[in-house]
Amino acid sequence: MNFSRSEKTLMVTKEAALAGRARRIFKIPARHEVLGTPMEPPFPAGTEFALFALGCFWGAERKFWQTPGVVSTQVGYAGGFTPNPYYEEVCTGKTGHTEIVRVVYDPAKIAYGQLLGIFWESHDPTQGMRQGNDQGTQYRSVIYTYSEAQARAAEASRDAFQVKLGAAGFGAITTEIGPAPEFWYAEDYHQQYLCKNPNGYCGLGGTGVSCPVGVVV
Repeated sequence: MNFSRSEKTLMVTKEAALAGRARRIFKIPARHEVLGTPMEPPFPAGTEFALFALGCFWGAERKFWQTPGVVSTQVGYAGGFTPNPYYEEVCTGKTGHTEIVRVVYDPAKIAYGQLLGIFWESHDPTQGMRQGNDQGTQYRSVIYTYSEAQARAAEASRDAFQVKLGAAGFGAITTEIGPAPEFWYAEDYHQQYLCKNPNGYCGLGGTGVSCPVGVVV
């Protein structure tokens, strides 16, 4: 399947999206390559989910697994229409999914607001359907939330960070914020990719602007 770069930056409609499949066509590792924790439920009691998209998920996942209080991370696809997609399908832009990281964290050890700070500072959230040289709907900036409290914190952090970005000469934040949809796991070779491939590609880059984490909880 050949699609132009311009097509990949336009969100596909549900009717035009690839059909997908009823079942996952690959296996997921049982344990996290770095943390040694589960990759699929059940996760330890008391942990919570966060869901962030900030460009290529290889570097994004590493940002979070390196964070104390994070119990597990998984990369996958979300926000589109195609069930059980695989990577090559997502890359066409015809699934509607973004590359995403699901973070399993212990709220007794790290606050959701701190995770938001990592999210905002690790990429440029003003770039629309791209991140750096990576272009397409799969690279759009997204926060999907699992509770009203997360939604309020995400919106407050966006508004506070927008003030800082504007003062630094950046444009409007294009980050999508909404309720968490279905999370579809990415293939096993994508999981903890930069641990398995230390010299692998990482296009992640922030703006250099600090997020006022103190205003979010």
